[in-house]
Amino acid sequence: MSGAGASARGALDGLESPHPLGLALPAVYADDDLAQRFVTGLDAMLAPVFNVLDCLEAYFDPALAPADFVDWLADWVGAELGGGEPVEVRRHAVATATALHRRRGTRQGLAEAVRLCFGVAPEITESGGAAWSAKPLGPFPGAPRAALHVTVRLPGPGPGDRHRLTAVVAAARPAHLPFTTEVRASGPPPATAPAGTPAPAAPSGTPAPAAAPVLPATPVPATPPTPPTPPARPAPSGTPVPPTAPVPPARPVPEGN
Repeated sequence: MSGAGASARGALDGLESPHPLGLALPAVYADDDLAQRFVTGLDAMLAPVFNVLDCLEAYFDPALAPADFVDWLADWVGAELGGGEPVEVRRHAVATATALHRRRGTRQGLAEAVRLCFGVAPEITESGGAAWSAKPLGPFPGAPRAALHVTVRLPGPGPGDRHRLTAVVAAARPAHLPFTTEVRASGPPPATAPAGTPAPAAPSGTPAPAAAPVLPATPVPATPPTPPTPPARPAPSGTPVPPTAPVPPARPVPEGN
């Protein structure tokens, strides 16, 4: 193998073969220097193979397997990984893959798969529900429309986090359930001072702000008093009362009109 994270299994200096080929040659080649040097070169190539076979059981242990072999194990057991996780996370994913497959398609299994990939617990909103009733024909639990929404809050979300979350949820959700995903930036909530906490004092040497000038009060003009209404003057005694105008009699309607 070559490239980043390449395996170190190969022709290593000083690694001796546990089964040298020179000892297995016929006796006629035991003292042949050319034959012994030729098979010694072959021993250097076969020594890593014998070394792997001698500790083969360790390659199937996720805690002991080489880093490049852990990726093969992850493919074999179907671990939910994005490919960029540290080797410690990949080892844990391989070790817990069987338990996750037992809870695949459940809320607990989905939360564990997302937490394994991102290191934080997700916020899951789903339409499902469970209930029991002693009477038949009861209402169905949950929402009538199937839906699933998963939110992850990360300290510094990157452009690829949404794609990773979508891939993990698509693999761990129930197959029939439509879903949406969301990645938000997490941060501490704004600190609020408890009730009764005095305001912080200004540092020494800070001039106090000037008070606003007080404007003089505008005088209100006095309202003149209302003159009293004079009482009605009584008529003098002996003054004759003017006569009332006579009412004219009604005119008769002539006959024949």
